[in-house]
Amino acid sequence: MDFAASPRAKELTDLVTTFVTEEIEPVVDDYHRDVARGGDHTTWAESQIMTELRAKARAQGLWNLFLPVGHDQPYAEQFGTHGGAGLSNLDYAPVAEAMGRATTLAPYVFNCNAPDTGNMEVLLKYGTAEQKQTWLEPLLDGQIRSMFGMTEPGVASSDATNMAATAVLDGDDVVINGTKWFSTGVGHPDCKVMIFMGLTDPDADRHHRHSMVLVPLDADGVEVQRMLPTMGIYDEPVGHGQVRMTDVRVPQSNLLLGAGRAFEIAQGRLGPGRIHHCMRLIGQAEVALELAIKRGLSRTAFGKPIINLGGNRERIADARMAINQARLLVLHAAWKLDTEGAAPSEVSQIKVVVPNVAQQVIDMAIQLHGGAGMTQDLPLSAMWTNARSLRLADGPDEVHRGVVARAEIGRYKEATR
Repeated sequence: MDFAASPRAKELTDLVTTFVTEEIEPVVDDYHRDVARGGDHTTWAESQIMTELRAKARAQGLWNLFLPVGHDQPYAEQFGTHGGAGLSNLDYAPVAEAMGRATTLAPYVFNCNAPDTGNMEVLLKYGTAEQKQTWLEPLLDGQIRSMFGMTEPGVASSDATNMAATAVLDGDDVVINGTKWFSTGVGHPDCKVMIFMGLTDPDADRHHRHSMVLVPLDADGVEVQRMLPTMGIYDEPVGHGQVRMTDVRVPQSNLLLGAGRAFEIAQGRLGPGRIHHCMRLIGQAEVALELAIKRGLSRTAFGKPIINLGGNRERIADARMAINQARLLVLHAAWKLDTEGAAPSEVSQIKVVVPNVAQQVIDMAIQLHGGAGMTQDLPLSAMWTNARSLRLADGPDEVHRGVVARAEIGRYKEATR
């Protein structure tokens, strides 16, 4: 078990880190001001700053770096130069951490943003030639963006078998009805397609009732009803929307893999995406710790630097140890995903541990900054909100703890048979 980055991963991590530091961080505030000017909390316009950053990143070969091993060359040959480095999950992990240092911008700059990465991986793995040509190529090229329609307002979406929105087969078509919300990406002006999960056969067993289908956002009957703030933050220009589908009709050729196979697709989609999320959060936690230390050293209260007050040195030490432990846990999950093809317990472990660690470290940094830490003058409040939301997104902590417990208890059941 060797968690050292390969030479190629090390090179890419250094390149991404330099790009984030020199190109992205200096324009973060200008970018957000640009986007906020045109917003009406329904849709937003993209900033020219993003267009320029993406062009620079692509020119340097820092494009679609998430593409899994084995998928870089075939798609470069088929679709042209769409980037990708064929990295394993373990090799991509430090690259994702470097992106996490400017997580509101960097993943989009490098075309490595969720949910597009997961949707592209679905199309890579399960899409037909026609689906790849229609949707995968423009996603890889950065021409369009996408959303993933899973969570619903009317059911407990922590149990995906509850999904009640329907995708009913009707002749050569699929007819879609229902409401999805917290659909990340739908606010972006370039969002053109959703992967929709819906109930197809209520009489099938619980893991074969649902289907995933590609739905163009300009199809008749698709309505973006509103954008949803998370803790008061709209996350523009991407946003998290509520989308209503009323008798939306698409051809059965838009089904992914086939009717009733949504859970099979979901299991193949979520593992790598959770590695990405967690490593980006590690990057955010590192930024928060740096800001906390700099603040503690530069501010004086009661005649002392605040780093020396109220147990702050111990908090700094605890934060360092927690971040390092969390990183090692993610690297182990990535390694196991690479070597065994699946790592359900390990992926669930990081999904619980990392957002909680990041939230605690960011909260400590906010406390050291006083009132300023809660303002938009610093990235900390947005980072805290992101960490908190990821304790719900892609499954709440409780569900992932259940997966870990089931695996542990199962080992003893096997031993006692």
